[in-house]
Amino acid sequence: MQLSRREFLQMMAVASVAGFPLSGLAGSHGRNLYDVPRYGNVSLLHYTDCHGQLNPVYFREPNINIGVAGMRNQPPHLVGEALLKHFGIDPGGRKAHAFTYLDFVAGAEEYGRVGGFAHLSTLVKQLKASRPGALLLDGGDTWGGGTGTGVWTNAQDMVDAQKILTSDVMTGHWEFTYGADRVMEVVENDYAAAGIDFVAQNVTDVDWGDQIFKPYVIREINGVNVAIIGQAFPYTPIANPRFKVAQWSFGIRPDDMQRQVNAARAEGAEIVVALSHNGMDVDLKMAGMVEGLDAIFGGHTHDGVPAPTPVKTPDGGTCLVMNAGSNSKFLGVMDFDFRDGKIQGWKYHLLPVFSNLIDPDPEMQRYIDTMRNQEVTFDGETFNMQEKLSEELAVADTLLFRRGNFNGTFDQLIVDALVEQLDAQIAFSPGFRWGTTVLPGMPITFEHVMDQTGLTYPAATRNVMTGSMIKTILEDVADNLFHEDPFFQQGGDMVRIGGLKYAIDPTKGIGERILEMEFDGKPLDPDREYVVAGWASVQEDPAGDTGRKIWDVVAEYLRDKKTIRIDNLNEPVVKGIGEDNLGYVPTDKSMF
Repeated sequence: MQLSRREFLQMMAVASVAGFPLSGLAGSHGRNLYDVPRYGNVSLLHYTDCHGQLNPVYFREPNINIGVAGMRNQPPHLVGEALLKHFGIDPGGRKAHAFTYLDFVAGAEEYGRVGGFAHLSTLVKQLKASRPGALLLDGGDTWGGGTGTGVWTNAQDMVDAQKILTSDVMTGHWEFTYGADRVMEVVENDYAAAGIDFVAQNVTDVDWGDQIFKPYVIREINGVNVAIIGQAFPYTPIANPRFKVAQWSFGIRPDDMQRQVNAARAEGAEIVVALSHNGMDVDLKMAGMVEGLDAIFGGHTHDGVPAPTPVKTPDGGTCLVMNAGSNSKFLGVMDFDFRDGKIQGWKYHLLPVFSNLIDPDPEMQRYIDTMRNQEVTFDGETFNMQEKLSEELAVADTLLFRRGNFNGTFDQLIVDALVEQLDAQIAFSPGFRWGTTVLPGMPITFEHVMDQTGLTYPAATRNVMTGSMIKTILEDVADNLFHEDPFFQQGGDMVRIGGLKYAIDPTKGIGERILEMEFDGKPLDPDREYVVAGWASVQEDPAGDTGRKIWDVVAEYLRDKKTIRIDNLNEPVVKGIGEDNLGYVPTDKSMF
């Protein structure tokens, strides 16, 4: 009997669910990507920062991820060929496509979409079946920052998906943008009923300092007591609206982390790990400050790092720090060999989830299809979610992406829309890391717009600012991103800008990084007033609220334009980092 390649892959994927190895064609250059033999006796699976993406997507990794001070040219601040060389990945294959931006369009056309909860679910079930007792750790940013269904269902779309995925332990960040009441409703009802523990040692009551959530949980895996300590995003009330969690206090709190490690050890924990949403630079610093911590499963910065970074702890031990990317694109697999009272060895795999190599889990796929096809009422309008998301607004004549320290092409689209639709001179768009990629020739759908803008505070604003005020804002954001001390990096990338050109020196101090600001071919006048459009203000009643939501602004712009081509990306001139910085490849050299 002659089988087509598609039929063969489907047969292999179905066999995998029954306990057989996944497709032998899954690996780069013929190696089996998903044939991961069990090692040791304690296994932890980890995904993070899926940002509500239930279906497979395209997602381009960054060509700009600049490291400063001690993080210069160190993981995760390696891009493209430098990343491949550091981790020993062959160029030109499936894994090279997963971990880098290199030849992205050609790779996407050859290897297909990544992620998808139905495909992730098949892989999780396969690995749990081969590793009895394995736990699935969810690093947060699961509910929000990036989908229409999340906004329209108040995150119930992802909560129900987590149950089917068999998530075990979770921490949070964008979850908090749905508000304290909604978070507690889910934790006390949905999660409690499903056996999902929400842990966050660094979230306390503003007035009394009481823990809001469990700081940690101890789970027994094959006779070994494993503690998972939660570390929610420490700068939530600064990077996101404070009014959403007005009575909760956050922070990095390494001293409190040490106390929780000690408490867990005293309670009988034999392996202690942190489930963190700090961002990898922060995790690396914290790992070197805390005794008795064996590993940190990190998130927030969306870094797909193929291997853990070992960090020496104050007591002479080693803490393994890892980060598992975003958009359901990767699944981390950590196997520990624990014997005679200590970890004897470990093996780690960060598996790219290629949707054309793994059959979707039928239960999860049915759920996703049914959920998306329901009618909802939002802002007084009743509509079918799938129909609304499927609207084709325009066609992409160039690659549209968001990921990197500065403007991506989809960011450029957003700021162009703000300038034109709101009759502004300059536009700001937040340096969010979430947002899916659109290939050249693809229709730009309303779903793509929601992937980039779907959040719970979407007001589009129009204000007047002086040139000096604009510079102050840019300096503040640059310090959040490029401060030499990771504990002062508050998350996100550089604000995206339309209508204004500038240069930046990430190696300078605050007030000295932003250079050569130019508007309309002339130096920005510090005393002149400029009309500035923006969105996602963290204020409850943002100044200059136009009454329009950002997704409507962008959708209307796309309907008008019909075709989108971006040849001249408004990327700043980067100075001071040196020609040998392995985290910087200008976008015009990586794409156009």
